[in-house]
Amino acid sequence: MDISLIPQSAPFNSEQRAWLNGFLAGWLGLNHSASPEITATAQALLPAPVAESELEPWHDPALPIVERLKLAKEKPLPRRLMAAMAQLDCGACGYVCKTYAEAIASGSESRLTLCSPGGLETTKTLKRLVKEQPRAENGNGLVKSVAASKGSHAVTKGWSRENPFTGKIVRSVNLNGPDSEKETRHVEIDLGLNGPHYEVGDSLGVYPDNCPELVDEIVAALGAIGDEPFATATDPARTLRQALIADYCLSEVTGGLLEQLAASAIDPAQAAAARALIDDDSPIIGCDVLDLLRRFPSTRPDLATFLSALSPVKPRLYSISSSPKRHVGQVHLTVRRVAYEFQGRGRKGVASTMLTDRVGPESSLRVFVQKSHGFSLPADPKTPIIMIGPGTGIAPFRAFLHERDAIGAGGKSWLFFGDQRSFTDFLYKEELNELLRRGVLTRLDTAFSRDQERKLYVQERIIEQGADLFAWLNEGAFIYVCGDAKRMAADVDRALQTVIAQHGAMSPEEAKTHLTSLTAAGRYRRDVY
Repeated sequence: MDISLIPQSAPFNSEQRAWLNGFLAGWLGLNHSASPEITATAQALLPAPVAESELEPWHDPALPIVERLKLAKEKPLPRRLMAAMAQLDCGACGYVCKTYAEAIASGSESRLTLCSPGGLETTKTLKRLVKEQPRAENGNGLVKSVAASKGSHAVTKGWSRENPFTGKIVRSVNLNGPDSEKETRHVEIDLGLNGPHYEVGDSLGVYPDNCPELVDEIVAALGAIGDEPFATATDPARTLRQALIADYCLSEVTGGLLEQLAASAIDPAQAAAARALIDDDSPIIGCDVLDLLRRFPSTRPDLATFLSALSPVKPRLYSISSSPKRHVGQVHLTVRRVAYEFQGRGRKGVASTMLTDRVGPESSLRVFVQKSHGFSLPADPKTPIIMIGPGTGIAPFRAFLHERDAIGAGGKSWLFFGDQRSFTDFLYKEELNELLRRGVLTRLDTAFSRDQERKLYVQERIIEQGADLFAWLNEGAFIYVCGDAKRMAADVDRALQTVIAQHGAMSPEEAKTHLTSLTAAGRYRRDVY
C-alpha cells in the first residue's frame, strides 16, 4: 500500500502533494512497510492541516500585488483589502495584514496609509477597493484626528505602541567609512531595568520627531508664528510648533487636509483644484503637507481644524541588532540615513535623519517592542542557520550571532552580506571577523557591488556556493532573509530556487514547491520590508 505523508487537507494541489510525498518518503527512507511511528514523525514535520475556508493564498509577499488581487477577486471585501497589503505581518501599522484589512472593512479604522512596506501601491489599491464598496461606517475614507485615531486601539498594560517607553541614547556611531556614499548609524539605547523586554528577531518601534526646519516652513506657509497655544491633556503649555514636531505625520496628505484647503482657499481656481484632488489624488502622489500648502498659497485654514485633518505621527520599525543576553538593559539599532530629492525639494526620512542628524548621546526616544512573527532562532541551538542580509539587513543577524555566542550554541552559522564597497561599507567588519575567528560564525560570504567593474550581489554568491548551501539544507538548516522585499528578497528567493533545482535534481516547479515546503515547516523565514 502506498504511504501518504501529506494530509488531504494540507494546502497543496495534487501535483505538489505527490512530489512532497515522494520527497519526504525518500528523505526518511520510507517504503511500503514503513511503521506508523515513522509516518507520524514525518507528518509532525509538516504544518498543521488548514481548513479550505481558512486558506489565504494571497498572503504571500513573493507574489506581486496584481497576482494577489486576482486570487482574492471573488472574496469578501476584508480579504480583497488584505490582498492589497504587503503580506509581511510586520506590525508597522499596529495590526497584522488580516486584522488591518478587517478594521478598514468594518469602519473602525479609517486610515488607509498605514501599510509602510506596501507604500503608494497599497494605499492606492485600498482607496479604490473602499470606493468600489464603501465600509459599513466611517466610509468617507478621511483620516481621523489624532485623538480619535489613538482611540482606535485599546491601551494595553505595560510598554506598548500606545504607551511607549522613553529610552535614552547612550552611543551613536557611523559604521561607514569617510568616503562612503552612505551613512549607517549603530545606535545604542538604554532601556534600564524597567524598560520593555525583547527577544532576538523582534523589532523596535521608534516614534520620530519631525525636522524642525520642515516645521518652520509649514508654519510660515500657514501664515502663523509657531508659538500659538495648542494645549493637550499631557502638556497644557504646548505650542503649534511643538505639536507639529512631535505629534503629526507631515509626509502624508489626507482627504481631510484636501477638504480644509479647498474650503479655505480664497482663490476660486485653487479651491476647485484642491477639491478635484479629493476624488483623484494621482497628481500629488509623493507630495507632503508643505507641498500642498505651497501648491495652494491662498489657503488659510483654521489652525485647530488644520491639525485635526493631519495624520498622527507613525512609529518606524527597525530590526533589533542586539541580544538581551549580551547587552543587558540595552537595545541596538542599525539605521541607514534616507535622503533624496523630489520635485526640486530635498526630502528626508523622518526617523532615519532624526537618528543620524538630530539626536545623540543623552537624547530621549519614545520606543516600544514589536514582537516578531516567527522570525526567531530555531529552538534547538545545534540547528544550522543560513543568514542572508545585505546592508542594514545584517541587523537581526548580528543579534542572532550575539545570542548564540551568549548561550554557547553549537549549531553552524553562515552569513551572506553585501553592500557597495568593502573598504567603506563593510558593516561590523571587525566584529564579524572576530566571531568568525572564534567559530561563532562558521562561514562568511560577501558581495560588494562596486568593488569590480561588473556589479555583484548576494544572490550571485548564493548560486556560486549552491552545492554547500544545499548540503546545509539537507542537514536541516534554517534560512533567514532580511532586507528589501521588492528587489533583494525576490532575487534571493529566485536564487534559492535555482540552487535547489540544480543540486537537488529538480525541475523549476519542484524547486519552488520545495521552497514552499520549507516555509510551511518554518525553515525559510523572512523579515523583509
